Amino acid sequence: MIKKLINTLSPKIAEASAHCDGPCGIYDPASARVCAEAVRSMTKKILALPLPDASDAGAVARYHATLSRYTSIKEEQAELTKHELLVLWTDYFKPPHLEKHPELHTIFWEVAKLCSACKVEVSPEHADELMEAIEKIHNIFWSTKGREVAWVLAG
Repeated sequence: MIKKLINTLSPKIAEASAHCDGPCGIYDPASARVCAEAVRSMTKKILALPLPDASDAGAVARYHATLSRYTSIKEEQAELTKHELLVLWTDYFKPPHLEKHPELHTIFWEVAKLCSACKVEVSPEHADELMEAIEKIHNIFWSTKGREVAWVLAG
């Protein structure tokens, strides 16, 4: 029965296409931006964390607990940033986008490397570079949809 329906409809269907394996249509670099903002925030908090008096065991323990928590969040969010960006790169952007934006592969390769650098380092420079790269991706992404969407930071 389904085969008969398909055969009946097929002459009426000129072309069907989807940008991903499941044509959900829900892509937005905002999720990567939010994760990267957390990376930048944790980087700043780590660097601003005051060293305790070494003779105060409680203060030293609290310092290490806080430092561990900030570091864990920073690394987790850097990995999530990379994941969100790689989904955009591999699932959303297609050959027509690359024709209009031939720099996409380089931008995504570099931003993935920045995510890794932000995981293993405590570098405000790299965190800022990560945000700048995501802003480029944001602008390209929305241009592919024919829309201008403001770059708005959460923090």
